[in-house]
Amino acid sequence: MGYPEKARQLCTILLDEASDDNERAILYNYISIMYDNMGEYSKALEFQEKSLEIKKQNLPPDHIDLASSYHGIGGIYSGRGEYAKALEFYERSHEICKVALSPNHPNLATSYNNIGLVYSKMGEYSKALEYYQSSLEIRKIALPPNHPDLATSYASIGSVYDDMKEYSKAIESYQQSLEICKVALPQNHPDLATYYNNIGTAYDNMCEYPKALESHQRSLEIRKIVLPQNHPDLVSSYNNIASVYNSMGMFSKALEFNQRSIEVRKIALPPNHPDLASSYQDLAVTYSHMKQYSKALEHLEQSLEIRKIALPPNHPDLAIAYRNIGNVYAHMDEYSKALDPYERSLEISKIALSPNHEDLAQIYSNIGLVYSSTNEYSKALEFYERSLEIRKIALASNHPDLSTTFNAIGDVYYQMGQYSKALEYYEKSLEIRKTALPANHPDLVTLYNNIGFAYDNMDKYSEALEYFERSLEILKLTLPPNHPDLATSYNSIGNVYDNMDESLKALESYEKSLEIRKTALPPNHLDLAVSYNNIGFVYDKIGEYSKALESYEKSLEIRKTALPPNHLDLTVSYNNMASVYDSMSEYSKALDLYERALEIRKIALPPNHLDLAKSYTNIGHVYYKMGQYSKALESYEQSLEIRKKDLPINDAELATCYSSIGNTYYNMNQYSTALEFYEQVLEIRKSILIPNHPDVAVIYKDIGDVYDSMGEYLKAIEFHKRALEIRKIAFGTNHSDVAESYSDIGLAYYKIADYSQALASYEQSLEIRKIAFPVNHSDLALSYRNFAACCEKIGNYTVALRALQSCYETQQEAIEDENEDFAFTYSWFGRVYRSMKNYQKALEYFEKCLAIDIKTLAENDPDVAITYSNIGDIYRLIGDHEKALKYHRKALDIQENAECKPVDCATTYINLGETYREMKDYETALKYFEKGIEIRKNKLPKNHPDLAVGYHSMSKLYIATREYDAAMKNVQEAIVIAQEKLPPYHPHLLEYKETFETIRKDM
Repeated sequence: MGYPEKARQLCTILLDEASDDNERAILYNYISIMYDNMGEYSKALEFQEKSLEIKKQNLPPDHIDLASSYHGIGGIYSGRGEYAKALEFYERSHEICKVALSPNHPNLATSYNNIGLVYSKMGEYSKALEYYQSSLEIRKIALPPNHPDLATSYASIGSVYDDMKEYSKAIESYQQSLEICKVALPQNHPDLATYYNNIGTAYDNMCEYPKALESHQRSLEIRKIVLPQNHPDLVSSYNNIASVYNSMGMFSKALEFNQRSIEVRKIALPPNHPDLASSYQDLAVTYSHMKQYSKALEHLEQSLEIRKIALPPNHPDLAIAYRNIGNVYAHMDEYSKALDPYERSLEISKIALSPNHEDLAQIYSNIGLVYSSTNEYSKALEFYERSLEIRKIALASNHPDLSTTFNAIGDVYYQMGQYSKALEYYEKSLEIRKTALPANHPDLVTLYNNIGFAYDNMDKYSEALEYFERSLEILKLTLPPNHPDLATSYNSIGNVYDNMDESLKALESYEKSLEIRKTALPPNHLDLAVSYNNIGFVYDKIGEYSKALESYEKSLEIRKTALPPNHLDLTVSYNNMASVYDSMSEYSKALDLYERALEIRKIALPPNHLDLAKSYTNIGHVYYKMGQYSKALESYEQSLEIRKKDLPINDAELATCYSSIGNTYYNMNQYSTALEFYEQVLEIRKSILIPNHPDVAVIYKDIGDVYDSMGEYLKAIEFHKRALEIRKIAFGTNHSDVAESYSDIGLAYYKIADYSQALASYEQSLEIRKIAFPVNHSDLALSYRNFAACCEKIGNYTVALRALQSCYETQQEAIEDENEDFAFTYSWFGRVYRSMKNYQKALEYFEKCLAIDIKTLAENDPDVAITYSNIGDIYRLIGDHEKALKYHRKALDIQENAECKPVDCATTYINLGETYREMKDYETALKYFEKGIEIRKNKLPKNHPDLAVGYHSMSKLYIATREYDAAMKNVQEAIVIAQEKLPPYHPHLLEYKETFETIRKDM
């Protein structure tokens, strides 16, 4: 039996023996206090009201003892979070005190103080300050200038400023408190330690960690002198010092002080005392900061077990214990496990607390966060709305927690891609804070940032910058020049510039962020690692890979020093470095680093954790780029199996995984299987996203690409047009994704040789990219190249060359000389010059293309084969048949043994056929022509111009063998296709007609 229960039983015995109402009223009051301390507020209220009823019957209405009962009832309602009722009873008490006591009586000051405390809890800080000031004024008059109660008033005022995050004012009030106590009390009095603690906590909140430590250590020194070595008050100092070290990222030091706290309480308290549970909870917080979640859970379970023994089954502290366990599972992304303790917490809270208690609102918010994190957005919104309804009733209309809930709902809409809805809620949240807070209050910063992020995702970069810069201006006014939050703000601005592809401005902002962090933080602080990481990311993006690696390596070194060897943050560094090596096509190094990341995750995480799935996906991506598609599939499927176990069937991440598998089958030319996976992606995205969400457009594009590769160009156009319509609605008409859709549509029209439609689409794409991108953007170069390709097909070679020159000049500004994109441009120069019969120039450009291919691609890459085939064709055209055969055979060695597109192989067969025809080896020529034409018949529309090329080649072969009927039949098929698909002046059509006349004359 616990001490509170024994005390309650004793009071019950005394109650039976009470001789009069006065004694009964006093005992009812004592029993109420005991139930209040046990968290059984309903019973506490019941006995306090019994005490009040006796007093009402026996005392005049303005008797001071009635004020005491009203005060007790107000305290119980305050503990239950029913602040309106608490105020009602505190004010009744206050009215009696004003009548019964002199205007400057110290007890009247206490009454003002209690009302101020309730307003403080309600977030009505201006009213709280008003009442605390009234309390202070009375105490100034009624008490000597250095009385300890004056110090209490200054401390209360300081606590309000602390809640308002006006830390300099808080410190000023706490200092006044401290100065009084220094005069009024002995130099090592325990109250001095309390005030040093208050000052230390304010400095901690300001991130002035050395000053915070200094104050907390003074507090500790006093307590060590005046208190026994195992006194519980020492624990407060140890915990505060641990909190500062946690904020500094010095987790081993934090653990040291957490352990001291536990040791004191183990000696000073019984083994199942609730305060010992609190110490285990604090230790768990540090392990959670270190991301050592299994240890955090172990200590939270210890804390829970103690509370189960020490407290009644529905005590609010048990609800908090379950909630803390849920929080750790949430940090581990194990949301299904988080949900169970959260729901237990909710059940207890529903029994223990009033229906509109703030703690209920908090647990509804926690459950909302779980559903939000598992992409169950409708459920997330349901729970956040419940939280909102409670807070609307329980709190003042401008309370910060209301703002927090609006913000959380905004976050859900943000995750759903409904950025305009997200903005609506962010702005509601902002309005509350603007009403309640000064114009430059730090709490406005979070909302300005959220609004900035929403605009950033809507690609409204100027609006995003506006809000991020507002945030920055507040921070500049309210914080020291090297405060870490300024670094965070510069970081956000850097992100926007990065999204705008203004890499130099992004780099400038990231470097400002880094400089602040170098000054403000210890040399191995993890935020420095983040800054180096961001700078590395920009260098990676602009292709300065050596600088990117240098920054990523600095980030890694900090993390290796600051973290345990299998800490998950190390995986971030390994993954980023792997990404650079991936971009450099150093795939073996990329794989090594991705596999290191995977090994850490296998040790640190449960076997089905989603981060393991991400590692398998990364490894799959590298194999994919190496053309090792079967290994890529193996990794993607491992990723998929994990995701299927942990995620709902319509989760967005499952859709991404299906998409990767679809892409792999697509590149293996298994188009029907690819389509099957893409359709699963489409079903998921249609079920969880709004109809015009950009991600729906992406999968329409992917399906369009498959149909394009299957030669079903009309279907391809249909899906690309669906993507286009969504993108126009989601982004506006001048967005880069809209340009991409026009480009895709242009390509499909190009492939069905509808060159007028292709040119129109390519021109729209080009015009948008001129608006959307800087003049040196790589996508602008791509538009010029596509436009040139179309002009080449219709025989407008001069315009084609001009466009290719624009493409080349853009690439010179945008990318490094040996980038694979240059190879594509050189290849198109070669094709245009070949069509112009300038074979020497064509050969020069194809060889430039090959030089880059060899440096940047695997030796069996399909693009290398295409270049070999192009070079072989030029040697044929200049009559060097031996070299032509050599290069065509190199092409076939790749195409017949690697996973290449059949139509590319068909082109090589046709080129070989032409070579053997010119060498008069007609039998071999026929074999290759037939192979090439058969593939084109199976893979291309029946009226595709490339089929016409094949038919024309066959007709020339039959002319050489004097089989004029066969020759005439083939050239006529070529002419029919060309007349339908090519303009009348196209060189191919003219050549076919010339061949027709030759055959007619020979016949």
